[in-house]
Amino acid sequence: MNDAPKHAPAPFAEQFPQQFPEPFAARSSGPWRRAGRALARNRAAMLSLAVLLAIGLACLAAPLYARYLAHTDPFTSNVAGTLLLDGRQVDIMQPNDNPLHLGLSPIGPTWRMSADLLGADSQGRDVAARLLYGGRNSLLISLCAAMLCIGLAAAVGIVAGYAGGVVDAVLSRLMDIMWAVPVYLFAISLSIVTVSQGLRLGPVTIASDNVLIPICIIALVYVPYVARPVRGRVMALRRAEFVTAARGLGVPAHRIVLRDILPNVAGTLVVLAPLVMALALMAESALSFLSIGVQAPAASWGTIIQDGEGLIYTRPMVAVAPGLAIVAVVLALNVLGDGMRDALDVRDAGRGGG
Repeated sequence: MNDAPKHAPAPFAEQFPQQFPEPFAARSSGPWRRAGRALARNRAAMLSLAVLLAIGLACLAAPLYARYLAHTDPFTSNVAGTLLLDGRQVDIMQPNDNPLHLGLSPIGPTWRMSADLLGADSQGRDVAARLLYGGRNSLLISLCAAMLCIGLAAAVGIVAGYAGGVVDAVLSRLMDIMWAVPVYLFAISLSIVTVSQGLRLGPVTIASDNVLIPICIIALVYVPYVARPVRGRVMALRRAEFVTAARGLGVPAHRIVLRDILPNVAGTLVVLAPLVMALALMAESALSFLSIGVQAPAASWGTIIQDGEGLIYTRPMVAVAPGLAIVAVVLALNVLGDGMRDALDVRDAGRGGG
């Protein structure tokens, strides 16, 4: 008789795990939650996000700074104004430092919150207050343009990649034509036309000084750069087994797109969003610098750089301050985008489809 110990049979729950699912707390979290935790562990991405939030909040507080700290109107010329500095009144426009003291230059940075922190521009306006107000327009335009661009590009890429055939050929050739035109030349051409006569969309007319015009222009010129990788991703998903099975079962195309295609493309769109916003910010600044973006009396970082162009040798802070702001935001957006790509494990976000 064999007295060797016998292995006890496995519990029923272990033999049939599908009948006894794990408790809710033990289940693996969803991909978005895992991506969020991975992003939170990325110190560079979190630092970039903190920089973006700090700049955004500072720009939102522009009216508070102008009214309660600087006590100034950043949109009104103040060439004859004075400010209190070290207990005495100082002219905002001061004689130049040349031997004959000919001409006037605005006061330089005082590094005091209540007295032209970053100096004044050629119109005697507070540069720090205009920098914050300009950031509101620049960030708003770039954010809205990026969201609009992502939405349009997602629609074009998904339709072209899933429909295939003639639809794909027509949309792809249209994207190729837009891709062939240099971005800034395309944007400048559209801006010149709209700045002179506004934008008419059927019964709706958008005035030339409305921020919707640069938003629409910038969003439109970057659609091909997002649509191509989305199309490539959708073409790969269209051949996936779960999509083929859904089509074989007679599931309508719109349900497949909404329930199977779009969730799998969302990661690519999320990764591309901060990168498109960075491109949109640079495009907006360039258009505003050329006076075909944000129109006076409104301000943006591009228009402030233009205001400081003639003061670059005497009061460089007028142009340097908005330039540094653009660099900080673009750098933070790129680092955040890299962190989101690593967290979502999207490796083909910047590659187009064949």
